[in-house]
Amino acid sequence: MSRDGLEIAQIPVLQDNYLFLIHDPQSGETAIIDPAVEEDTVAALEARGWTPTHIFNTHHHWDHVGANLALKERHGLTIIGPAADRERIPGIDVAVGEGDKVHLGGIAADVIFVPGHTSGHIAYHFADDAALFCGDTLFAMGCGRLFEGTPDEMWSSLTKLMALPDETAVYCAHEYTMANGKFALTVDPENIDLQARMREVEDLRARDLPTVPTSIGIEKATNPFLRPMSESLQDIVGLVGAPLPAVFAEVRKRKDNF
Repeated sequence: MSRDGLEIAQIPVLQDNYLFLIHDPQSGETAIIDPAVEEDTVAALEARGWTPTHIFNTHHHWDHVGANLALKERHGLTIIGPAADRERIPGIDVAVGEGDKVHLGGIAADVIFVPGHTSGHIAYHFADDAALFCGDTLFAMGCGRLFEGTPDEMWSSLTKLMALPDETAVYCAHEYTMANGKFALTVDPENIDLQARMREVEDLRARDLPTVPTSIGIEKATNPFLRPMSESLQDIVGLVGAPLPAVFAEVRKRKDNF
């Protein structure tokens, strides 16, 4: 997939993870986003003739950093990761946070601080290429479980992502869409956009095709975690007129128990 020069390869690994290779054809630089495992990563790079120069980590969980040290030893690359998680990112060289920029050759990404799933989670937004790599913060029709953050923190993080242009492609790190959609229909059953999206997802998965990437616009229309302002959703969760973070928290609680 190519977006204004940024070449993106989506690699399925483990049970339901995606890692991403991003390549600047002008400079030849290549970054690996959240490498869980070495062997599949190396095979994907070699198949494309790309030599990795960077790793971009979104957070510290093992299925996002598991191959950091092996790939660094193999390729001598530079590892970039969240400053707030610096002590938990293996091999980190450059620590970044909100408002920083990272570069891959001549292509730049803005770093967005999005705590909630973890306390130090970040996302990488390539504005010129309309691409967002958000790790486990935002999923297709879902969001990350709150392992280290609060509902208020996660809602604030999601609000930042919702402010991005609707056409922004969302490269989330797991194929959770089918399960997320089944839950979404329990709290937002009257949502026609959600119903249509689920039909599309069912078709894709029946053919063993990915549902990622999604887009900010699609998520704003179908993702219950981005829709606490919906009166029908508020009614179903029994919080009509409640503050949006409280509605979000109730939806997240219900998903945790789904």
